[in-house]
Amino acid sequence: MRAVVVTSHGGPEVLKVVDRPAEAPGSGEIAVEVAAAGVNFMDIYMREGRPPYAQDPPHGIGGEGAGRVSAIGPGVTDIKVGDTVAWVGVTGSYAEQVIVPADRAVPIPDGVDPVLAAAVLLQGITAHYLCTSTYPVAEGDVVVVHAAAGGVGLLLTQLVVRRGGVVIATTSGGTKPDLAAAAGATHVADYESFVDVALEVTHGDGVPVVYDGVGASTFDDSLRALRRRGMLVLYGGASGPVPPVDPQRLMRGGSLYLTRPTMGDYIVGRDELLARTGDLFGWIAAGELDVRIGASYPLEHAGRAHEDLAARRTTGKLVLRP
Repeated sequence: MRAVVVTSHGGPEVLKVVDRPAEAPGSGEIAVEVAAAGVNFMDIYMREGRPPYAQDPPHGIGGEGAGRVSAIGPGVTDIKVGDTVAWVGVTGSYAEQVIVPADRAVPIPDGVDPVLAAAVLLQGITAHYLCTSTYPVAEGDVVVVHAAAGGVGLLLTQLVVRRGGVVIATTSGGTKPDLAAAAGATHVADYESFVDVALEVTHGDGVPVVYDGVGASTFDDSLRALRRRGMLVLYGGASGPVPPVDPQRLMRGGSLYLTRPTMGDYIVGRDELLARTGDLFGWIAAGELDVRIGASYPLEHAGRAHEDLAARRTTGKLVLRP
């Protein structure tokens, strides 16, 4: 069984493919033949050894995937061999086989390609909780979505529009503005002008929420774009971590709110996990949610996938195919 491992903390070159014996599932676990594994920024953070994702190398990498169940362990009653499932939060998913806790495995319904399921789970759940729970978008809300042509951004834009919101999308140019507009963004701006666009669209008031997965390079302007009592939802740091923030700054900005959500707190139990993924898979099966796979790589090119993601050379979601 081939798997990608982090041999030491560092750049993409530390990712190596190794051969390992296939494992048998233990109690409450299933073994899955991987159809595809999702590539995410947290994988880069783990490779670099950035807290809180750091582990002592060598170790597996990748936390999201989908595939066919090849074996079940003792105590598993609601999943059978041959089922197709997806998962998130299982380290070591860049591999041909993954052992998955059964209570974290999500059944993939008919009509949903397992590769699409692998591509949508982490980013789709993130987009879902951001606009339904962290800041529940209401009809007519004007919101800023950063990196709107990326994996989360394209999904989040669609879900905000689905809830009746108006999206101001930021992108870095090229074909990305067209992709953001196709996803439903009403306004598309670059990172230098989005504050002006936000103030113009809201007649000087500012927006109620900015969804920011970029981090260091957008943080200051994201605060400037907010209305009084607006919320900055900082859910990632693609451009680097944000320096420590003086709480007085939030007061001076208009009694602003700042939150740093993480997915684990929004899928605390299996019921919540299945509710969010049930919405996503239902919309995909009905043709109501477009999942864009920007590129697919073999396991041997995991380093290249990391390079492309970090350099923002891609749109949509990147996947590895064993």
